[in-house]
Amino acid sequence: MNKKISFLNIPIDAISMQETLQRVEKAIADENQIHHTVVNAGKIVLMQTDKELEKSVVEADIINADGQAIVWAANILGQKLPERVSGIDLMEELVKRSFQKGYKCFFLGATQDVVNRLVEIYKEQYSDVIIAGYRNGYFEKNEEEQIAKEISDSGANMLFVAITSPKKEIFLNTYKNQLQNVNFIMGVGGSFDVIAGKVKRAPIWMQNFGMEWLFRVIQEPKRMWKRYLIGNTKFILLVVKEFFRAK
Repeated sequence: MNKKISFLNIPIDAISMQETLQRVEKAIADENQIHHTVVNAGKIVLMQTDKELEKSVVEADIINADGQAIVWAANILGQKLPERVSGIDLMEELVKRSFQKGYKCFFLGATQDVVNRLVEIYKEQYSDVIIAGYRNGYFEKNEEEQIAKEISDSGANMLFVAITSPKKEIFLNTYKNQLQNVNFIMGVGGSFDVIAGKVKRAPIWMQNFGMEWLFRVIQEPKRMWKRYLIGNTKFILLVVKEFFRAK
């Protein structure tokens, strides 16, 4: 049964990490496909003006709340989400299950050095048997269809795409029919950089308090401060406006 809430007109699945994993495993067992995406405050702000991004998100089969701010804001608006389902945590759990259950993964995104390191780490941690293929995330529009075909032909059960928004969302929504051989497709943002050790992830306590954005700003102040200041302010205004509209 589908359990969804409507948050700022976006259908978000009100399911836990465990329920998400169960749905993915069922799709693989049934040889179906799940197109998965996550939303956070920044992406929801972008969706207000980027209609192609909005379409690519709302047409996904599962939409999880990646940011703790989404869980809190939904609660303020009278909606209930059981927990945050972080994209990087979901990917890590699915890679582990790939080793346990014989699935294969394709990794698309980041620089070639980063994706090479990511694959090395997973080979050391698990086995090279889980690797269906990998490549960097730098390609032209006219290369996309061929890349989708290569992924489809790779024998992968799962595809993880680490490219910035809105490119990854639009790529997955555009080519999911060509990727029908792949049972689970998801965008994972900057996750490859974190796992490869290029970028540090915020401590658990900062994640629980919804302060991962601050940790990113501390690491890259020149690049991130304006993005988060503007993005977070716009998100708060959207929630406040919806709160008074509902009242």
